Amino acid sequence: MRVVVATIAENAHLQGMVPVGWALRTAGHEVRVASQPRLADAVAGSGLTAVPVGRDHDLWRVMNAYQVVDGLGERAPLFGRAGRPAEEITWEYVRDGYRRVVPWWWRMVNDPMIDDLVAYCREWRPDLVIWGPVTFAGAVAAKVTGAAHARLVWGADKFALMRGHFLRLRDEQPPETREDPLAEWLGGRLARYGERFSEDLACGQLTVDCVPGSLRPGFGADVPRVPMRYVPYNGRSVVPDWLRRPPERPRVALTMGISAASRQDERMGTGQALLDALSGLDVEVVATLSAEQQAELTRVPADVRLVGYAPLHALAPTCAAVVHHGGWGTLATLTACGVPQLMLPNPLDQPLLARAVARQGAGLALAEGETTAAHVRAGLERLLAGPSFAEAARRLRAEVLAMPSPNEVVPELERLTEERRSRPPAGAPR
Repeated sequence: MRVVVATIAENAHLQGMVPVGWALRTAGHEVRVASQPRLADAVAGSGLTAVPVGRDHDLWRVMNAYQVVDGLGERAPLFGRAGRPAEEITWEYVRDGYRRVVPWWWRMVNDPMIDDLVAYCREWRPDLVIWGPVTFAGAVAAKVTGAAHARLVWGADKFALMRGHFLRLRDEQPPETREDPLAEWLGGRLARYGERFSEDLACGQLTVDCVPGSLRPGFGADVPRVPMRYVPYNGRSVVPDWLRRPPERPRVALTMGISAASRQDERMGTGQALLDALSGLDVEVVATLSAEQQAELTRVPADVRLVGYAPLHALAPTCAAVVHHGGWGTLATLTACGVPQLMLPNPLDQPLLARAVARQGAGLALAEGETTAAHVRAGLERLLAGPSFAEAARRLRAEVLAMPSPNEVVPELERLTEERRSRPPAGAPR
């Protein structure tokens, strides 16, 4: 069958989707990865076939210009209260949340690619579209062209969680006061092609979920789910010579991820403050900082190895602990590697998942306001003080390894395609 893997131009999103693309390709299926032009080289570097569609989005330029990210905390629209008891989530909160995230997030990243992705799918006629957590353009293209479609999530599924709250609370309102900004936006895009919104466009006909059961915050919207093991992929990687040698002291890595470093620095202080906080603990610190971050340093402590990049899936197994920004790709990689984590999650990534890891005893999650150098140092000292965090991290890793591999999930995707595709398979007579 023909499969389109659709993602907005975010490298972290692509990296979470590459393993399922590989699995489908090695099972004999044709796979194309459709994304905005900026991601084409990264897709091609993964060994999959890239199809640039539309134009690049301007999300981060706009968010940085208006300082949207920092300091949101529980005020983050729609998702700030994710994970709180249902009685604390009101209709006004979810309604206003959708009013905000649809125009300034989801429309901004999807609208530039919807029409061109639909045109490509009409031309290539995929049987299945797999789309990332917020790449609604993939669901629209599948709907228009009659393909089956599945959503792939590798972090806490706050999207379905809050969609479930929204639907429940909306149905409790008088009919004349109900509104659905997501349905109105997608419905408007679909109307141009003679189609209408259906609820499967919000969360997929199937959700492939990479989060182990002990970390899931709840499902929310009622969508079929298939568990799949998270397989770390960090892009084109070379293992440096120093990483081939065992460390002489316990190794601690500091990473701000591939997409959140600049935002995180503003919340928790400079890279210099972090390096100073982690030095002098009788550990070897490996700090992966960008060239821009390194240029801002005034000194590098003697026990710190400063590198621009190291593949996390190769670095993590050599570490006694990792300090990071809480991004879902980093957190999932460390969970798969069985490494204790000190997490400083920002409000637009995965505080839900970070708190879940902490509840399992496999790490610590610093709350907003605690992300100071002193708290980071104290947290790391706790992680290294005894064996309990490492033991819990190994238990989580065992749970991850027991989940079906991407190759084992391919038959489920084939069944979905046979059941939900609304036109003849690609290659059949038109």
